[in-house]
Amino acid sequence: MSNIIYIADDDSNIRNLLKAFLEREGYSCFTFENGELLLNKFITEPCDLVILDVMMPGRDGFFILQELRKISNVPIIMLTARDSDQDYIQGLDYGSDDYFTKPFSPIKLTTKVKSILKRQEEIIGANPNSSEVINSNMIQYGNIKIFKKTKNVTVNDKEIQLTPNEFSLLSYLITNKDRAIGRPELLDKIWGFESDIETRVADDTVKRLRKKISESDVEITTVWGFGFKLIIKKE
Repeated sequence: MSNIIYIADDDSNIRNLLKAFLEREGYSCFTFENGELLLNKFITEPCDLVILDVMMPGRDGFFILQELRKISNVPIIMLTARDSDQDYIQGLDYGSDDYFTKPFSPIKLTTKVKSILKRQEEIIGANPNSSEVINSNMIQYGNIKIFKKTKNVTVNDKEIQLTPNEFSLLSYLITNKDRAIGRPELLDKIWGFESDIETRVADDTVKRLRKKISESDVEITTVWGFGFKLIIKKE
């Protein structure tokens, strides 16, 4: 069964172009003239990935992004005509997975969609022998449990809400807990790109993830000048 993708943009040319490129890769695509139509559809029929324009009639893309994050960890790619670092960081803070500035290459965006969906399926199994494997559907480190099929995470058996990037980051850190991981590797494995300018993306995501797992017996330590490592807290 093919992955289902929702696209919201007030420009019909962009909607049709993306739909054509993505359907050529075997995805099922549904397009919407604004974010509110997409949100209403998603509430009753969730999809596998969302492509969301920022500037649209009615509620803007950032508002729709936040509403989606209240109910789902679905991967979300933002589109915008505004090329500013603030927009980029704001989108990541609200829980987006990536950000494309118009005009953009539909080929590159299609490649990113494929990368995100593939990462959702594979990242936990990247190094299964490096963490405690409870069964084929769940891994555990300390009192953190990650359920691979449902994409749920618990701390002391209490569920915590993570964005897709936070989920992928935590999973990757656990499956590679025996070593420090550099920022370039995280950017490549989690976001699919490597750039000195984008290192703050990893730093900001780590900062948010630290807060969300603060009640656990696990912490993310900084290896200065290199990256990060997951350890059990000292009593």
